Amino acid sequence: MADDEVHVWLVDLDASDCRIEQLQKDLSSEELARAGKFKFERDRKRYIVAHGALRHILGHYLRIDPLRLKFLAGPQGKPELLSTVEAKPLCFNLSHSASAALIGVTDGRRIGIDVEYIHREFDRMELAARFFAPGEVAQLTRLPSALQPQAFFNCWTRKEAYIKAQGLGLQLPLKDFEVSLIPGEPAALLRTEDDVAEASCWRLEEIPIGPDYIGALAVEGHDWNLRCFQSPTNGV
Repeated sequence: MADDEVHVWLVDLDASDCRIEQLQKDLSSEELARAGKFKFERDRKRYIVAHGALRHILGHYLRIDPLRLKFLAGPQGKPELLSTVEAKPLCFNLSHSASAALIGVTDGRRIGIDVEYIHREFDRMELAARFFAPGEVAQLTRLPSALQPQAFFNCWTRKEAYIKAQGLGLQLPLKDFEVSLIPGEPAALLRTEDDVAEASCWRLEEIPIGPDYIGALAVEGHDWNLRCFQSPTNGV
């Protein structure tokens, strides 16, 4: 990976049983324990595929066996790679929703990624009033109802990607910053509550997935090129 590149991988989580069995062998005992706690078999399998694919993709970049990768939790719980003698850790982020997962990878830049399945029948205005900045709520309200589901999830995924990149979790209230949300307009961090210069330090991108999903990426800096890949069902 070049220093000026950001890579995003799309993973189909509904893999074959054979592929799931292969990926399961590369999970840690902690990951296997978490997989075993899912109530529904479909969710268990999707967890295995998402985390197995993450190990294979990172192992591909670092040229080491996926099972040898060690992870630790950052100060707010964001997963990070433990340093290895072979290479410096990559920065990465994983998100999954329904049958899709996105994995973002950079060579040292802070990164956050989010994907959401578009639920069209829910009280989006109530959720927006609770979690979105006033300017975002106003823009959402003015849109035709047919565009509101996409706009809502544009906003949600971009906010999630940004707070994940920051690694602050719930310590950063969603109302304290504003993102673009109108369908067809570029993804952008428009403003933050505490630091007027903060918005200029980050670049947001919409990740095209298909009609039923919306993906968003937030990466530190602007001088990078985005490359998107689709992880095949039989490996990286």
